[in-house]
Amino acid sequence: MVARSSEVRPTAVRHSASPGAGGRRRRGAGRIAGLGLGGAALLVLLTGCNVGKTFGGFGWPQGGITPESHRMYDLWIASCIAALAVGVFVWGLIFWCVIRYRKRGNQLPVQTRYNLPMEFLYTIAPILIVSVLFYYTAIVQTDVNRTTKNPDVTVEVIAFKWNWQFNYRDGQGRDANTVASVLGTSEVIPVLVLPAGKSIRFEEQSRDVIHSFWVPELLFKRDVMPGNIRNTFEVTSLDQEGAYVGRCAELCGSYHAFMNFELRVVSPEKYDQFLAVKKAGKSTQEALKAIGEPEYATETVPFKTRRNTANFNPGATAGAGS
Repeated sequence: MVARSSEVRPTAVRHSASPGAGGRRRRGAGRIAGLGLGGAALLVLLTGCNVGKTFGGFGWPQGGITPESHRMYDLWIASCIAALAVGVFVWGLIFWCVIRYRKRGNQLPVQTRYNLPMEFLYTIAPILIVSVLFYYTAIVQTDVNRTTKNPDVTVEVIAFKWNWQFNYRDGQGRDANTVASVLGTSEVIPVLVLPAGKSIRFEEQSRDVIHSFWVPELLFKRDVMPGNIRNTFEVTSLDQEGAYVGRCAELCGSYHAFMNFELRVVSPEKYDQFLAVKKAGKSTQEALKAIGEPEYATETVPFKTRRNTANFNPGATAGAGS
């Protein structure tokens, strides 16, 4: 008579001892290989088309007008493609495991204590991915922040509540002289005229609080700091002529939303003519008219600041109240 506790149950037999274990391993390896090939095919498909245009830039603004903006845009698109490839691979593994190892009856699945190749993969792969992204990010960031000793044009950007002043300089730094200036008012949007195909150096400073110089087509913004801080950056060139709205992108007070300007990119010949007219003492509108450009901003208009009435009580004058 055999004791009940010594009975060998068929369900306790190791699966690896069954004749079909090798076939199952091969099928599992085939599934993993198929998943990898599918991910590679998706990656090739994404890189073979204009992914940015197809997917709306993945949230990144399109239509940059400087080489720096194109490099930042390409880095963003490449990062999104890499993230999608990793995401598809991980999602595929998750759903495959959910389907392959779902519960079947009361039989306990094989318990795996460790898997060295898998642990190596999910430890080293993220490090490699982050390292590659960091490398290309550092390269693009270095290119965007690079300045030169002799840019073609130097503009001093002065921000104040709540408008802009643009000073055309004869050199770099605080000791340079202003040869012409454009000043914005509540009634007139300031127009910053710059030449296409030339390197531009921006030297920024605020008269009061922190502002931010932002032209969306440049695809990045730069803070304008008060005090002795002089934020400086350059663009290699402006590749497309036209008018582009500029804004303050840092909340700077009650009329922050009204702090707009316009960037007008013209040919080098028109720019030289514009600067010559400004140096002769003419107004910005007269100088724009002289080069055949619209005299006032075309991409934005002055807002009604309502500074003569109370914002929340139209029937009362400003400053009146209990």
